[in-house]
Amino acid sequence: MSKLNPLNYMPSSIPQSRAANQTVDLPLERTMSSIPRGDSESNWEYPSPQQMYNAMLRKGYDDTPQDAVESMVAVHNFLNEGAWAEIVEWERRFAPGLAHGWQACQKGEEGSMAGSNMGAREGEIPQPRLVRFQGRPNDMTPKAKILQALGQVHPKFRGEPPFDRHDWYVQRRCSSGQNEEVRYVIDYYSGPPEPTGEPVFYLDVRPAVDRPSAAVERMMRWGGDVWYRASGASVRETT
Repeated sequence: MSKLNPLNYMPSSIPQSRAANQTVDLPLERTMSSIPRGDSESNWEYPSPQQMYNAMLRKGYDDTPQDAVESMVAVHNFLNEGAWAEIVEWERRFAPGLAHGWQACQKGEEGSMAGSNMGAREGEIPQPRLVRFQGRPNDMTPKAKILQALGQVHPKFRGEPPFDRHDWYVQRRCSSGQNEEVRYVIDYYSGPPEPTGEPVFYLDVRPAVDRPSAAVERMMRWGGDVWYRASGASVRETT
């Protein structure tokens, strides 16, 4: 049995060799992500289609269509990049502290997204780095459980449960100059396909409530956007 890599809880070495009974040639090239590693100055590297196929065989997914693996890798990489972009937005608001976070969140989601003016220190915020991550598809998050329960009593919340869950551990550079490890939880949802047949996915990315400040961050971001729209601030600023 292969030793697990503590950074991603996967086998330490996923071979690039062709699997037994494999009939389709799969690419061996790996793609570099935009996600900085926490243990070096480089970025995380995505598995090749051949490695992805071998990893799925190890997990017992023997019925994986070989001709679909390349598309699966493309979707895998796309979702990871989207998840990281969401985490960067959280860190851009809250890494400098809760005061800076509220300054951003009180402008609502649209007014505090990347590219907006969030203060003179905006360009000084260090980039977060991904220390390690873990897939937990069989462990539904508390939020997902609550939404599923609400769906039983109100059609507004009715929907399919997330098809996957990840925990990402991120290195945050605080305003004090110290590093702090912040855990993020990510729920992956499938939506109705586009009219063209293309699949649609939704990500719910937020800091895990395993520290008091994480709960405050989540309330600030949600509450700030609700207050911004409910108070008519967006209308006042355009008139």
